[in-house]
Amino acid sequence: MTEVNTLSTEAFADLAGIEATVAAVTEQRELGKVSFSMLSESAGGLTVKTVTGPLTQGGEVDESRRGKFTLRSDEPIALLGTDTAVSPAEYILKGLAACYVATLASLAAGRSIPLNHIALTLNFDIDLSGFLGIDNSVRKGAQQITVDVQIDSPGTSREDLEELIKALEATSPIRDTLANPVPVLTRLA
Repeated sequence: MTEVNTLSTEAFADLAGIEATVAAVTEQRELGKVSFSMLSESAGGLTVKTVTGPLTQGGEVDESRRGKFTLRSDEPIALLGTDTAVSPAEYILKGLAACYVATLASLAAGRSIPLNHIALTLNFDIDLSGFLGIDNSVRKGAQQITVDVQIDSPGTSREDLEELIKALEATSPIRDTLANPVPVLTRLA
């Protein structure tokens, strides 16, 4: 279980900034084409060191992000790692959580729904018998990912919050990536 809490009571998203971005991408569709990159290498055992690579937007490469952030991953001891860093499955949950908070903030701002606090509890359920080749009928990846969302929004009805969650599921780019098949091309460089 991974829990992500936002502690700020400041406005979660700037509606004017969101509207300006929508207008810019509407006017110049190429701005909506963004490519994130990460550069990874083994760091001993099952540990991996990954740094951010350049960001490309509208065909323009932003090298300022290259190496700006470093992430490490490992596996828990029970999964033959050394438990020195977050696991790949936990990174997936973190990515989904971050996207959910950003998407919720944007959606709430557009609907004039006040947000004081968002808390997410995420679970990644996997049956290792598929990955380990014990049972080829079992999926190798997650069987299910669940996200329980708690929102502190004074004066907002439960019905409005449930509509916000439906919009979240329909809008979140990371959820869409996880819930729908996407080509993943693995090539020997």
